[in-house]
Amino acid sequence: MAKRSKKSAPNEKVAARRAARKAAVAAPSRPFEGLPGEVDWVALREVVPAASARVRTTAAYGGQDVTIVTLLPMIWPAMKREDGEVLVALQVVTSSQDPSRDAAAALIAALDLDPGESLHLPGLPGPGPRLQDVLELDRPFEVTVHDDFGYATTEASDPQVKAALEESAGSIVPTVKVAGVDGAYWCRMGEREFLRWARPEPEEALLDGLARLHARRESAVSDAARLIGTFRSNGIVMPVWELAPGTEADELDLGAFEPRLADAVAVTEPLDADERRARAGLVSRQVTLR
Repeated sequence: MAKRSKKSAPNEKVAARRAARKAAVAAPSRPFEGLPGEVDWVALREVVPAASARVRTTAAYGGQDVTIVTLLPMIWPAMKREDGEVLVALQVVTSSQDPSRDAAAALIAALDLDPGESLHLPGLPGPGPRLQDVLELDRPFEVTVHDDFGYATTEASDPQVKAALEESAGSIVPTVKVAGVDGAYWCRMGEREFLRWARPEPEEALLDGLARLHARRESAVSDAARLIGTFRSNGIVMPVWELAPGTEADELDLGAFEPRLADAVAVTEPLDADERRARAGLVSRQVTLR
């Protein structure tokens, strides 16, 4: 019998440990479910270029205010600014299959950083608290959209980091949070305007509801708007509309469209032939993010 290489044994043990840790962090279908503003968490993670929102940790984790942001320099998962403010980014390369667990691990680690320090990509966090365990859940998740990444810097910040962020700001897609509803973001790409609206309904029910409206030609959120497809991420479906040329965010009245969508989603009868065709068209244009 051939002898097993002694050198391979440690590598096998390391691989086994990594596999066990990865398996232990299961992939929840909706990782941000249970957090206030679940749909806004998903939107900030996937489609909003520069935004922030304040949260607070529970007493068990210091009762500290923390800023959740879309993106940090060098794709850091977290940092502590020179003024002591802790920032945790959502647009990162995740270590596990649960972005809520990854963000919680980054947040907890960042609490112990010295001012001016950043957290580099951590190893696989393994089982542990998630954002739902770390944050106070009775506070609204109020998003502020920014034109640049200035939230990551102070006057004392590294000039090279500030210069890199200023350069990156030039590629930001103009984005505005639509007032009156959760999860809706207007954006302008070139000479075209779009609405991306992350919705909380179960995926299949939402697609059915959109198909019913689309088949009746009632899926427009505003005059001349066209439902052109959907994004899917973190268990959330995000319908996308192309808006009439020149439409601004403050011209959208989504509060008028939302009840019509809710009524369509609530219908339980099977789709008819036209609705099935409309649904098939939406599914064929669905893009899964991450």
